[in-house]
Amino acid sequence: MHRSIICLVVAISCQLAIVVTSSAQRKPKPPATEAALPRGSNLTEGAHQAEKAAEVFGEIMGSDNGISTDLLNKAECVAMFPSVIKAGFIVGGKAGRGVATCRTKSGWSAPAFFEIKGGSVGFQVGAQSTDLVLLFMNKDGLKKLVNNKLELGADASIAAGPVGREAAASTDASMNAEILSYSRSRGAFLGVSLKGSVVSPDKTDMEDTYGKGVTALRVLTAGKDSAPSEVRVFPNKLGQYSTRKAT
Repeated sequence: MHRSIICLVVAISCQLAIVVTSSAQRKPKPPATEAALPRGSNLTEGAHQAEKAAEVFGEIMGSDNGISTDLLNKAECVAMFPSVIKAGFIVGGKAGRGVATCRTKSGWSAPAFFEIKGGSVGFQVGAQSTDLVLLFMNKDGLKKLVNNKLELGADASIAAGPVGREAAASTDASMNAEILSYSRSRGAFLGVSLKGSVVSPDKTDMEDTYGKGVTALRVLTAGKDSAPSEVRVFPNKLGQYSTRKAT
């Protein structure tokens, strides 16, 4: 009798163990958290660049003649180059530093740092500071953006972007361009051709912000929350105007 009771208790215990184990196996795993990007040794300049880019972009979007929300929602990446210097006499050039962010499945990416350089020939006198915005309109733009260098108009098609809140994109031939470009100078905001200009990662700002060996591709495919808090201001600003996530 006692032996029968013991066997029954053992059998029931085994059944309970199987049920508990099965329930534990069916329990959904918690979502994996994105690994934080490394933190560089000097974020001062990166934070300044991100803050300046966010400030200028906000001013542009707050103007009556800014970038249309429709176009911004279609862009896959946005690069902002505040205070690009154009200078020269007969032979002119431009050089500037800026910040870029791309869409990820969690929203805008961590900011990566770039520089833009280029030259032009013409009758130019004096110097001028210009704010430049680049909208990368398809996913191929990300691949080209993170190359060692991207020559606008050669490695990727570029066109002057339409301005104004109601700028339409459907029939304009320029909408077939991979990149739309804009400039703001002396209060005027308009589309501008930047053919021949070269965009490349700013190695100094990248290393200072994220440390050695961190590539622009890694940064632009990581969510903004994985970046140091000091430089999130630019993707946060983009998020105020466009919340679409990558598919």
